[in-house]
Amino acid sequence: MTEVEWARLTAPQLREIAARPEALAILPVGSLEQHGPHLPVITDTASASAAAIRAARLVAAETPVAVLPGLWLGMSEHHLPFGGTISVDFKAYAAMLEGVARSLKALGFARLLIVNGHGGNVDPLAVIVRELAVAHELPIVATTPWFLEPEKVAAVFESDKGPKHACEGETSVMMAVAPDLVRRDQLEEAMRQAPPAVHAPAGFARFYSFSERAPVTGTWGDPRSASPEKGERFLEIQARALAEAIRNPALWTRPDPVWRPGRGQDSASGRVE
Repeated sequence: MTEVEWARLTAPQLREIAARPEALAILPVGSLEQHGPHLPVITDTASASAAAIRAARLVAAETPVAVLPGLWLGMSEHHLPFGGTISVDFKAYAAMLEGVARSLKALGFARLLIVNGHGGNVDPLAVIVRELAVAHELPIVATTPWFLEPEKVAAVFESDKGPKHACEGETSVMMAVAPDLVRRDQLEEAMRQAPPAVHAPAGFARFYSFSERAPVTGTWGDPRSASPEKGERFLEIQARALAEAIRNPALWTRPDPVWRPGRGQDSASGRVE
């Protein structure tokens, strides 16, 4: 099996990968945050890394690819009331990703796929990816695997209708990839509250602490029906969807440099020269 994990490769091996056409780096991103009484705080990072590595193995025979170690710092301030959470602000998060993108460009990688496992990173990534793609003229794509193939994912769930937090889905994945870290004896404790679904009205945005959504245990969803078998099914769906994205040329065209700062604009064509 071709090695795809960046941390297990040597510098010469990584230079060889980067030198090949359309070389792809994959960066799993997650968080270090509370996941109820039953899951470890590394859950989001671990699930993103597992999906990314599996996807890379599916395409390794045809695509030069390396999966970076998962970035465990994310934007998780809404989980701070429960303890166990380390968070950064937007400026720091954007700076970390800018450093990764700049390094990859210097190394010769042609593409970057960011695989996200944490809901609090979704909106920041949407902005950061656009900025970095233009600044570095590098195709950069971000995705959250839990939101891919929604019908297939929904068919695996029993108690929950979709992914939430420390729920049936996340618990199943952790049972598959790190069963020793799942506190099965705490699954009932995780359900000690019935949290109201607190959301801003349609068309409005505001900050909600997770203590307003899951005030007792920090769990949103029902993990009691989780199983390793479901975890494997979730990861298979996610990995295949990511592999399809890696193969999809529409995602990997180079950014149009029309908005690069410092370039003049040709009045006839409307394009930067």
